Amino acid sequence: MKILSLFLLTLFLVLNSVFAQNGIQVAIENLTKDPELSHASISFKVIDLTTNKTVASIDPSLTLPTASTAKLFSTATALDILGIDYRAKTNLYYDGDIDSNGVLHGNIWVRGGGDPSFGSKYFSELDNRDFDLKNWVKHLSQLGIKKIEGAVIADASEFGYQGVPDGWNWVDLGNYYGAGPSGLTIYDNLLAVDFKTPSTIGNPATINSMSPEVPDLEFYNYVVSSRKSGDNVYIYGAPYSLDRFATGTLPANRTSYIVKGSIPDPEHQFAYEFSKKMKENGIELLGGIKTARQMEISSTSSEYDNRTLVLSHEGARLIDIINTTNHRSINLFAEHMINLVGYEQTGDGSTSSGLKVLEEYWKTRFSMDGAHINDGSGLSRMNAISASHFVDLLKYMSTSQNADEFINSLPVAGESGTLRNVCKNQSAHGKMMAKSGTMTRIKSYAGYIKSVNGGHYAFALIVNNYSCSSSAMRKKMEVVFNKIATQ
Repeated sequence: MKILSLFLLTLFLVLNSVFAQNGIQVAIENLTKDPELSHASISFKVIDLTTNKTVASIDPSLTLPTASTAKLFSTATALDILGIDYRAKTNLYYDGDIDSNGVLHGNIWVRGGGDPSFGSKYFSELDNRDFDLKNWVKHLSQLGIKKIEGAVIADASEFGYQGVPDGWNWVDLGNYYGAGPSGLTIYDNLLAVDFKTPSTIGNPATINSMSPEVPDLEFYNYVVSSRKSGDNVYIYGAPYSLDRFATGTLPANRTSYIVKGSIPDPEHQFAYEFSKKMKENGIELLGGIKTARQMEISSTSSEYDNRTLVLSHEGARLIDIINTTNHRSINLFAEHMINLVGYEQTGDGSTSSGLKVLEEYWKTRFSMDGAHINDGSGLSRMNAISASHFVDLLKYMSTSQNADEFINSLPVAGESGTLRNVCKNQSAHGKMMAKSGTMTRIKSYAGYIKSVNGGHYAFALIVNNYSCSSSAMRKKMEVVFNKIATQ
């Protein structure tokens, strides 16, 4: 009798497991049959992290552009290689001598170390984002410097001057989300343009102000007022180009409407902001501002050995930057993760160097065959990553020494970050921790789901070229997430 009872219990558990697994498989197969996905490409996989067995899948090895879920690779790589307490440094030097009259017969050098948090709105109050620059000027004054014969030279050469990674579209480059990484990033490399729109539909908007001030910027304004709600403006402009073009519409009859774009040359902007703070505090600068890019120099460590270090500024902790990156999907920060990994591992902070480190690191831990990662943020449409690649990454990170920090960096469905409206008040609410990705005709999610029955799963779902709206696509995908959460 006991044997029969045990057999029936085992059979019940097996059938229940099979039923649940089939339920997820049915949900994903139903998604593929949706008429609005008849021309779509889909890659899906979910595994049980307890058994490491695949629960359900559809074309799990199909590589596709994924948009911002690619940030899982950049943040996981930085976290595992650099550690949670890593802080990027920006160093302040001078060359020459300071005489008894307070004249520096030389230059001030700012050597960038790729800190994305310098003056960032995510790590300082907006009205106090120049605190560190003021502190730098204070240190110069304490050295007795009242006048500088030379220049302020900003040096971001350690991270190269590619501007933005390969594969970024022209339509993205001048906008806030297209701000490229730099060895000297300041104020999130963002330019805020304050527009005023007339009440008459179709009439030109005017510009109240821009912040920060960008020297010699030529801004061509083709923005008009409209009955449409929200920001429908695109700002066009290449890295290092001082020409910017704004087109599109803003709501009519607004006295102030701020649109964000990207700073053309962060290295030059850093030097300019620093020089302004010097002037405000009575330090005379005779040689103006210069940049390593414009001087066509790449300063080496040995050259800095012959300069006097004034201070070494440490940026925000890496884990705090990663939390912000994954919760708010900040492209700039994700790109900096790639640059910093390359810099610390090879001495070369370029995007290509960082991507090589990323690939080498992960291919020794699981198969990266077929994966093509061209940037850290997912903005490049040249990226091609499969659901299997994501699930392998998530599986590894679930047992990493940084597992808790990585998982906690992810938004929670229905509650936080970019997932606050996903599965809200549904079965996966509060049970799904994941990164989302959205671009035109691209929707993806990858992360972890804890089921109501105690299961722990890693999943990835990528859909390209659907015919419905982005919000409608999200609702279709929520069916699959809720099914996993009720397994």
